[in-house]
Amino acid sequence: MNILLIGSGGREHAFAVEIVKSRKCDSLFVAPGNAGTSEIATNVALDVNDFEGIKIFVLSKRIGMVVVGPEEPLVKGISDFLAESPGTAHVLVIGPTRQGAALEGSKDFSKQFMKRNNIPTADYGTFSKETLEQGLEFIQNQKLPIVLKADGLAGGKGVLILPSYEEATNTFKEMLLESKFGEASNKVVVEEHLDGIELSVFVATDGKDYKILPEAKDYKRVGEKDTGLNTGGMGAVSPVPFADQAFMKKVEEKIVKPTVGALRKENIDYRGFLFIGIMNVGGNPYVIEYNVRMGDPETQAVLPRIKSDFLDLLYAIGSQTIADYRLEISDSATATVVMVSGGYPGAYTTGEIIEGLNGTNDDKSFTYHAGTKRQDSNTILTNGGRVLGITGKGKDADEAISRAYERAERISWKNHYYRRDIGRDILQG
Repeated sequence: MNILLIGSGGREHAFAVEIVKSRKCDSLFVAPGNAGTSEIATNVALDVNDFEGIKIFVLSKRIGMVVVGPEEPLVKGISDFLAESPGTAHVLVIGPTRQGAALEGSKDFSKQFMKRNNIPTADYGTFSKETLEQGLEFIQNQKLPIVLKADGLAGGKGVLILPSYEEATNTFKEMLLESKFGEASNKVVVEEHLDGIELSVFVATDGKDYKILPEAKDYKRVGEKDTGLNTGGMGAVSPVPFADQAFMKKVEEKIVKPTVGALRKENIDYRGFLFIGIMNVGGNPYVIEYNVRMGDPETQAVLPRIKSDFLDLLYAIGSQTIADYRLEISDSATATVVMVSGGYPGAYTTGEIIEGLNGTNDDKSFTYHAGTKRQDSNTILTNGGRVLGITGKGKDADEAISRAYERAERISWKNHYYRRDIGRDILQG
C-alpha cells in the first residue's frame, strides 16, 4: 500500500517510524515532513491545508491511505473533502470528519457534547461579545483560580488559568473585545477549575469499536517544576503510576465507552485517534478536553510501547474492523524529553546547526525530529521551536528517564534548551 502521512512534527516522525516497519507498506510519503522523516520516507512539499494539492498527489501516486497527523486540516474538513472528491472516495482517511473534529475545533461544542451525553467534566459557561456582562458575572461566581478557554484552535495557547478575579476579568475582556487569540476567541468558555493530577488517554476508534492505547503524562510548562509559560509540550512519560487498573476501568466505563457510543448515536463519522485529557480528582476521572489526533510529544512515548503492527491498526481504523485488531502493549517504560530552541515558546531563531545526531537509534533510546530541516547530506538545521524529542526506553521509569537524558546530553546547537526534570515527579511518587 502507498501511504501519505500529513504533518511535519515529532508525532509524524514517530508515525513514520512505525509505518515503515510494516511489510504492508510499499511507499510512504510525508507532507511536508522534516529531516527525520526524509531518512525513512519521501518528503513532499505540500502544505497540510492544501486540500486540492493533496488530492492531486493522492491520485498521481495511487495512495491507498491518508494519515492526518495535526488537528488543523481535520477541523477544516480534509476527511470530508477527500471522501466527496471524484477519484479519492475509496481512499482510507485516518482522521475524523469535520463534524467529529469539532470536538477539538470548538471547546463549546465539546462541552455541550459531554454534557448531553453525561460524560464527567467541569461545569462551564460560554460567552461572546454580546453576552460579555453575563460572562463577567459568571466569573465572579466561580472559585479561584479561573479557567478561560478560547473556543477555537489557538495553537495550544488558548487555555489560561488565572489566579485572581482581576486577572480573569481583564483577560476575558482581552479575549472577546481585543481578539487576544484572533477568531479563536470570538467565544470564550469559562470553566470550573479541577484540582487533581492530569493524564493523557489515547483511543483508536473506527466509529463503532475502540482500542485504548498506552496512557501518558505530559509536561506543558516550559520551566522546571511546571513553571513558566505553556508550550506545545516539553516531555512525556508512559506508563503513569496512578493510572492503575482500577482507575483505567473507571476511565473506560465513564468516559471512553460513553464517548464512542455518543459518536455512533449522533451519526458522527469518526475514524481516527481521540486524545482525552483527563483529570484524576480524588480517584475519579473528569474530561478536561478532547483532541482529535494523537498528542505531541506523547506519541513519541506511546508508540514505542505498542508491539503489534501499527499499520494494521491504521487499516483497522479506516476499514472499521478495529474489533478484530489485537493490540499488544509492552511492559517497558518510556520517557520523552523535548529539546527546544532558546526563547521558545516566545521568540527564537532557526537555522542553527545541530551537533551530535550521529548516535545510532536502538532499543535504549531514539531521536525523533520535529522542527528540523536538512541543509545537505551531513548537516541538519533547526527549523522550529520544538526541535527534537529524545525517547528513552527501559524496564522502568527510572531507566527510561536516564536513557533519554543520556542521549539528550550528547546533542546540542546554539541556545538549545530542555527541562531536566521530566518524569522526576513519577520517581518521587
